[in-house]
Amino acid sequence: MGMWASVGAMWDFPAEKRIFGAVLLFSWTVYLWETFLAQRQRRIYKTTTRVPTELEQIMDSDTFEKSRLYQLDKSTFSFWSGLYSVVESTLILLFGGIPYLWGLSGRFCGSAGFGPEYEIIQSLAFLLLATLYSALTGLPWSMYNTFVIEEKHGFNHQTLEFFMKDTIKKFVVTQCILLPVSSLLLYIIKIGGDYFFIYAWLFTLVVSLVLVTIYADYIAPLFDKFTPLPEGKLKQEIEVLAKSIDFPLTKVYVVEGSKRSSHSNAYFYGFFKNKRIVLFDTLLEEYSVLNKDNQEEPVMEPRNDGEGDSEEIRTKVKNKKQGCKNEEVLAVLGHELGHWKLGHTIKNIIISQINSFLCFFLFAVLIGQKVLFAAFGFYDSQPTLIGLLIIFQFVFSPYNEVLSFCLTVLSRRFEFQADAFAKKLGMAKDLYSALIKLNKDNLGFPVSDWLFSTWHYSHPPLLERLQALKNTKQD
Repeated sequence: MGMWASVGAMWDFPAEKRIFGAVLLFSWTVYLWETFLAQRQRRIYKTTTRVPTELEQIMDSDTFEKSRLYQLDKSTFSFWSGLYSVVESTLILLFGGIPYLWGLSGRFCGSAGFGPEYEIIQSLAFLLLATLYSALTGLPWSMYNTFVIEEKHGFNHQTLEFFMKDTIKKFVVTQCILLPVSSLLLYIIKIGGDYFFIYAWLFTLVVSLVLVTIYADYIAPLFDKFTPLPEGKLKQEIEVLAKSIDFPLTKVYVVEGSKRSSHSNAYFYGFFKNKRIVLFDTLLEEYSVLNKDNQEEPVMEPRNDGEGDSEEIRTKVKNKKQGCKNEEVLAVLGHELGHWKLGHTIKNIIISQINSFLCFFLFAVLIGQKVLFAAFGFYDSQPTLIGLLIIFQFVFSPYNEVLSFCLTVLSRRFEFQADAFAKKLGMAKDLYSALIKLNKDNLGFPVSDWLFSTWHYSHPPLLERLQALKNTKQD
C-alpha cells in the first residue's frame, strides 16, 4: 500500500509540476530505450567477427572487419554523445535555463532600446543566443567525430582550417534563414486571429517549397563546388534514362564531396518541369579524385595446387578503386528516379504537410494554457516563441517518436518499391553490384539486430535488398 500511496501522492503536485516531471521522465525513457537498442546492435558488432556464410560471396574478410570496427567506434561515440545530450537538456530544464536565456535576451534588447513590448525582437535575440550556445557546445563533439572517428577510418578529408571556416559559414547562413523566417512566422501568429494556425501552416509550406527549390542552386554552392557533368557516355545515358520515364531533367551536376569525405550519395531536386540530378564525385569510379592516387596494384596471393602441402605464389591484380561504374551509377539513379515515378516524393510532402497542419492546429488549442508556460518557469508572461518551443519540442515528444517510427517503416517500403522499379528497367544486376560497392565504400556493416534495424533503419538491411533483387532477377 505504501508504494501506491506514494504514486498517488504524485497527483497531489500542482499541474505544472506534473507536466514538468512527465517531460523529464519521457526524455529519459526515450534515452534508455535508444540505449537498449544500441546495446543490442553493439553486441552484434562485438560477436560477429567473421563473415557469415551468406555474405562470403559479396564481402571479403578485410572489408568486413573494417566495417565492424568503424561501426563499433560510431556506437561508442553515439552512446556518450547521447548521454551528454540528455543530461544537458535535463540540467537546462531543472535549473531554468530557458527562462534565464529569455531574460538575458530581454536585457540585451533593453540595452538596445527595445522594451518588453518588442516581443519579436526579443524572440530573435533568444534564437540567436540559443543557436550560438548549441553550436559551441556541439563543436567538440563534431570535431571528435570528424577528426578522430572519421579520420581513423579513412573518411575525413577536411583540414582543421576548412572545418572551422565551414562551421562558421553554416552558422551564419542558418541565421540568415532562421531569423527572418521566424520573425515572419511570429508576426503571422500575432495578427492571424482565431485562424492563425491556417496562415502559419501556409507560410511554412511556402517557405519549405522555396528552400527546396533554391537550396541546390544558391545555398549548397556556398559550401561545395557544383559542376555540370561533362559531355560523354554517362551523361547521354542519364538523359536517355530520364526521357524513358518522362522525368523532366534539365541539368546533371557533380558535387565535389571528396573534399569533405569519401562517403558517396546521389539525389534529385526541383519542382514541376525543372528537375536536376546531383551526383557526388565519390560515387563515380571514373570521376572521383580519390582514385587518382589509388591505382590497381599487384597483390601476392597463395594458391593450393592440390599436391600435398606444395603451394605456389601467383600475382593477382586487386581493384582498389572507389565508386561505381557507369552502369551501376545508372542503376542507382534508376532507383532514385523510381521514388519520383512511384510518387514517393509527393507522398512524403503530403504526409509532412498534414503533420505540420495538425501540429499548428494543436498548438492553437494549447497555446492559451498558462499551466504549460508555468511548468517551464514562465509565470508572468507567455511568449509565442516559448510556446512553440514547449509544445513542439516537449509536449509533442511522444507523438513525434511514434510518427518517426511510422515514417521509418514507410521509408523501408518505399526503398523496396524503388529497387523493384529499377529491376523493371532491366537494372537489377547492376543495382545489386552497386549496393555491394556502396556498402563497402561506406563501411556499412551488413549484419543487424532485428529490433534495432526495425526501429532505426530507414533503408532495408543490405541482405534483404540483395535477396529481393535476386528473387526479382529470377522472375
